[in-house]
Amino acid sequence: MRIGAFSSPYVTSQYLAAHNTQQPLKPSIRSTPEEEHTDTEKLKNRDQEVRRHEQAHLSAAGGLATGGANFSYQTGADGKRYAVGGEVNIDTSSVPGDPQATIRKAQQIRRAALAPADPSPQDRAVAASASAMEIKARKEIQENDREPSPESGTPPHQPIDLYV
Repeated sequence: MRIGAFSSPYVTSQYLAAHNTQQPLKPSIRSTPEEEHTDTEKLKNRDQEVRRHEQAHLSAAGGLATGGANFSYQTGADGKRYAVGGEVNIDTSSVPGDPQATIRKAQQIRRAALAPADPSPQDRAVAASASAMEIKARKEIQENDREPSPESGTPPHQPIDLYV
């Protein structure tokens, strides 16, 4: 599963709305040097924001990250490429046969997804999936606690009446 700022190579409508910007940071056909400078500054700021965002995911994901951050770029008026979107791939599979380990992993996935200061809608969806995985693992533990123990034939944690 992917967690990240945005998966589009262009600034998304969520970013534009959040930053009170009306226009994407696409180079215009006719622009003045001042407009080019402003657009380049916006791209530089966006690049820093995206890189911080993805680094937060990577730091919190630890060993769950299946590689480094992947970025999508836009070329500025200065000819340089700036990161305008990114993602980090992480292992979101459960741990077969070990619900306790699955719970720990789900909690780490959720922390990784919500690590940036401004989680994206995709980040929140990954966190919600991790919460669902944790709930499922907790239910599995509860069901296992109710099943009869193979050794004794009685469910664990239930009192046994002894008559002497």
